[in-house]
Amino acid sequence: MKYIYSLLIVTLLITSCGEGKKQSVEKAIESGNLETMRLKRAEIVAQQQQIASQLKQLDDKIAVLDTTKKVPLITTFKAKHEVFTHYLELQGSVNTKKLLVLYPEYSGILTKVYVKEGQSVNKGQTLAKIDDGGLNQQLAQAEIQTALSKTTFERQERLWNQKIGSEIQYLQAKSNYEAQAKAVNQIKQQLAKTVVRAPFSGTIDDVITDQGSVVGAGQTPLMRIVNLDDMYIETDVPESYITNVTVNKNVKVEFPVLGKSIDAKIRQAGNFINPANRTFKIEVAVPNKDKSIKPNLTAKLKINDYTNENALLIPLSIISENANGEQYIYVVNNKNGNNEGVAERVFIETGKTQGDVIEILSGINDGSEIVNEGARSVKDGQEVKILTLQ
Repeated sequence: MKYIYSLLIVTLLITSCGEGKKQSVEKAIESGNLETMRLKRAEIVAQQQQIASQLKQLDDKIAVLDTTKKVPLITTFKAKHEVFTHYLELQGSVNTKKLLVLYPEYSGILTKVYVKEGQSVNKGQTLAKIDDGGLNQQLAQAEIQTALSKTTFERQERLWNQKIGSEIQYLQAKSNYEAQAKAVNQIKQQLAKTVVRAPFSGTIDDVITDQGSVVGAGQTPLMRIVNLDDMYIETDVPESYITNVTVNKNVKVEFPVLGKSIDAKIRQAGNFINPANRTFKIEVAVPNKDKSIKPNLTAKLKINDYTNENALLIPLSIISENANGEQYIYVVNNKNGNNEGVAERVFIETGKTQGDVIEILSGINDGSEIVNEGARSVKDGQEVKILTLQ
């Protein structure tokens, strides 16, 4: 009971003091005396400063003793110079200069096909024969006529050399012999067209027309021949890369279907810009010793168009951008022995991108400690704690 009475007395005293202070401030205002109000204000300011000083002392002591203070946990990495190789990535298809569908030069019946699919052939080898339609008989008759005209010409020439006979007889014999010889050559050329020969060494990929079929000159496809030794990839390159994508540039070639990649070089770069799509063509030679690469196979090209021997690279994921389009990252300064420091926002200028990293042209130096994980959650000037990853 005594405890309750004591508590009531203390409460009344506190209330009375509060009311007294309130009344004293009100009385100072009601008095209208400027000096009285200034004195009262100075008294309150002194009390405020004393309270602020006491709060600071308490906060400093709490900061020392409180091991559970909440600061952002981050990871960092140090910027360092390294080689940066940029690749222009394109897609192309495999071609070969030696892929040809053979058409006949003579119309008639395809009497013989001497090869089959998958067979290797040599340049000049006979592949097929077309019925000559009586050209052989014409050739035999023409050769007989040529032999006779040759004999007549030779005799007339001997007489003319002996000043016997007329000049006109000699010239007629000569003209007749030359005409017959040309007729024979013409028939031989026609006969040669009835034989289909391999234009280069390779493999018969497909026999299109069967033996016994009627074929038309320049119209009926007979067979397809291919040589897989001289393969290349052709693709279009945007005109903006015309100074960087040049002959002998290194190229990494990947064939997704084959699961195979090779190193190659650009062997030809076009000198003509296509006005329709503003591109120029390039050719990349492809070695094909095992014959696994086929025409029209899809290939992915990575062309080395830029290299920096001393580049500073950072992940794309840590870069932020403000409303003005300026890019920035955070670095850690004032690091202490407890792996704590202060995050500072740094504006950067970026260069080329390759995969998930980007080249930094300005804004950071070699050795700068850059915020990695947590880069999106920290603020400029904020205290942070760096986690050490095992």
